[in-house]
Amino acid sequence: MLKKLTLATALTAVSAAPLMALEAQTTTELNLRSGPGPKADIVAVMPQDAAVTVDSCTTTDWCKVSFEGNEGWAYSPYLLNTTMPEPKVIYQNAEQMEVKVVKEEDNNGADAAAGATFGAAAASLLVGGPAAIAAGAILGAGAGAAAAPTEETVTYITQNPVEPVYLNGEVVVGAGIPDGVETYTVPDSEYAYVYVNDEPVVINPETRRIVYVVR
Repeated sequence: MLKKLTLATALTAVSAAPLMALEAQTTTELNLRSGPGPKADIVAVMPQDAAVTVDSCTTTDWCKVSFEGNEGWAYSPYLLNTTMPEPKVIYQNAEQMEVKVVKEEDNNGADAAAGATFGAAAASLLVGGPAAIAAGAILGAGAGAAAAPTEETVTYITQNPVEPVYLNGEVVVGAGIPDGVETYTVPDSEYAYVYVNDEPVVINPETRRIVYVVR
């Protein structure tokens, strides 16, 4: 009888055990934010290929992660599951990867702010699809990226701030700016700029893709 009770207790403990944290890495330089949304404060900027531990993900594609002792939230299209035989982007795959999925009831209005300006259909930075960008399909030269802008260009952008727009997703090099978003020219420069999610970004005006994030 004692053995049966012990076995039953062990099975109960196993069935009640929480899902294990997932090891992942960033596919590009990526913000670590204080909350699950583009309006949350930036806690740190994680470099490309940074190792992170994923605790859980929300139904709006943000994941709670740990990075070098910091805890925060990162956008899942730019997180690659490194524990699988074939690494796969976490975006819309959290349940299949057995990552705990939570539905946030209140994230300080981040989701509302994200779509407030242009509506859900247009409120996305991710031209070509977030998974495609995360996988590197349109990053780098293929995404219209270029060499870092001159110091004069960056100085002009920081000294001439414009009203920010809030869009779903995260600000990364290669992400596209929706057509409905107004951009601003930089005098004597080939670039334009806009402030997205409170961050100034330099864009290629022909492709409307981000080539540099001013940190």
